[in-house]
Amino acid sequence: MRSIWNGSISFGLVSIPVKLYSGSEDRKLDLDMLDRRDNGKIRYKRVNEDTGKEVEWKDIVKGFKKDEGYVILEKEDFEKANLKKSKTIDIEEFIEESEVADVLFKKPYFLEPQKEGGKSYNLLRDSLKETGKLGVATFVMRQKEHLSLIGVYKKVLVLHVIRFMDEIRNPSELKMSKATVKKKEVDMAVSLIEQYTTKFDFKKYKDVYNDQLLKIIESKATGKKTEVKEFKSDPTPAKDLMAQLKASLDKKKKGKAS
Repeated sequence: MRSIWNGSISFGLVSIPVKLYSGSEDRKLDLDMLDRRDNGKIRYKRVNEDTGKEVEWKDIVKGFKKDEGYVILEKEDFEKANLKKSKTIDIEEFIEESEVADVLFKKPYFLEPQKEGGKSYNLLRDSLKETGKLGVATFVMRQKEHLSLIGVYKKVLVLHVIRFMDEIRNPSELKMSKATVKKKEVDMAVSLIEQYTTKFDFKKYKDVYNDQLLKIIESKATGKKTEVKEFKSDPTPAKDLMAQLKASLDKKKKGKAS
């Protein structure tokens, strides 16, 4: 793995030099965009809007539009905006894991101790594990400030980038149903949830979509046509809700018995 950020974690007066690595990877198949008429590969070009000519990466800068012109920003300007946060993951407080809504989580990163940071790294890791708490921290990476939570995963400190409150849309704009649910329906749904409750096994879940898509690609490459069964999901009518819940419970019980 290659580190994508180098700096330090700080909590209190303790500073821990670390490297940051992406903790997840995209398993999406690498598909090229082609011209349907001749399978020619589609290319994207960086073109100057005024001259129509292609521009090389070395000649591209970032600018902020102000009045009739642009203020050009260099790499040093982004670092100057908050030099400390560009170099330090600053833990400002600790919270219970249960206090964070799942909708806030965006992406995990692994933290690795650098030279001379081993003992202080292990101290923070073991302390977080014993208390079951998460550190709330802010830092700057790729010219953007990130809010994050630091916890432990498999003996490694893991940093979860989470969303700021103003990045979450207001769900009040959604059109919600005003249909009433009876207590006996809730009780039966709760029973069904209990029947399906197990200890979470991470290894049990695999991304099968990519594998199935690859099979279709391989079939098409050999000139075969893949047959796909049609799937239709019909909504359960309100009048059938109890019957479907009961049938689901019976099916689960029979499955356990067998």
